[in-house]
Amino acid sequence: MNLMQIIAESAKQLTQADVSFGQGTTNAADEAAWLVLWRLGLPLDTDTSDEKHNRALTATQISEVQTFIQQRIDSRQPAAYLTQEAWLQGVSFYIDERAIVPRSLIAEVLAQGSIDPWLAPHTQRVLDLCTGNGSLGILAALAFPDITVEGLDISPDALDVARINIERHGLQTRMTLAESDGLQQAEGLFDLILCNPPYVNAHSMSELPAEFKAEPELALAGGGDGMDFIRQLLRDAPAHMSEHAVLVLEIGHERDHFEAAFPHLDVVWLSTSAGDDQVLLLTHTALTQGALPQ
Repeated sequence: MNLMQIIAESAKQLTQADVSFGQGTTNAADEAAWLVLWRLGLPLDTDTSDEKHNRALTATQISEVQTFIQQRIDSRQPAAYLTQEAWLQGVSFYIDERAIVPRSLIAEVLAQGSIDPWLAPHTQRVLDLCTGNGSLGILAALAFPDITVEGLDISPDALDVARINIERHGLQTRMTLAESDGLQQAEGLFDLILCNPPYVNAHSMSELPAEFKAEPELALAGGGDGMDFIRQLLRDAPAHMSEHAVLVLEIGHERDHFEAAFPHLDVVWLSTSAGDDQVLLLTHTALTQGALPQ
């Protein structure tokens, strides 16, 4: 059995086992390639169709791969937890069970420059709220070399994972971390706030596949309509924003709930690969004039 064949066989196994995707890959073929290449110690960008990679695998290699694929099926752990690595916009991050698997669409917004028209030389201080493993703050620091970033999270475990990634990317002098429930420990004014908060509504939480239930519930659950954290955030945010600051917020599939909760906000919806209704931008002016519910 060669590399292409064992990837195809692994994809078939994953499909038959009805595992769930969405935490780094979206389909069985990509997940199988990721797991097989990682288990064999090959780069994830390996051209599996290249002749040199399609020599027969040893019996030991085949056994190791098959055992690893079965572990993914039996444990229902996200692949990223098994490999302790996740990729976002081509950047590698350490991850384990202490933090949610990084997959925020805000990463696309940063990479594509969608928010650049709202930024200027005054954009110096960036807040990554609900930082998790630190990936969004790190991507912002890599995209904008003149900024400093503060990452806040209520989970000390997640912050420990974020520290690993800050050190991995050599950003110790530009990104700091603090434990905080929302904005309670935020100090000073920020020019840009990035936030991928817990926003999954209660009904959706009850129907999550096992792979997503393996993640910290604190990072996912947003209350009955998914807006519990966001209500407090939008009330508190203006006091922590400079005059020309913007807030970039991910809400997933909760647009209906968001618009019901905040019907008078002047929202800018940002395009991503998942559509035009999952990531939004709010200016300081929009927040202060939007008649937020008390």
